[in-house]
Amino acid sequence: MSERSTRLSRRNFLLTVGAGGAATAAAIVAKNSPTSQIPDKKDQRSTRGYHASEHVNNYYRTTKV
Repeated sequence: MSERSTRLSRRNFLLTVGAGGAATAAAIVAKNSPTSQIPDKKDQRSTRGYHASEHVNNYYRTTKV
């Protein structure tokens, strides 16, 4: 009976180590990612509103019944 609990203990330890490593990697990536910058006034005018681009028009064309 004690052997079974030892195996489970090792399994939980390895699971915890793996989860901790993944959390650490996610924290490092989040820390190093660039922050979003506020665009200039000139850029805001060009990006406002809805724009039907080529892939949007292609989607509309393929959904016609």
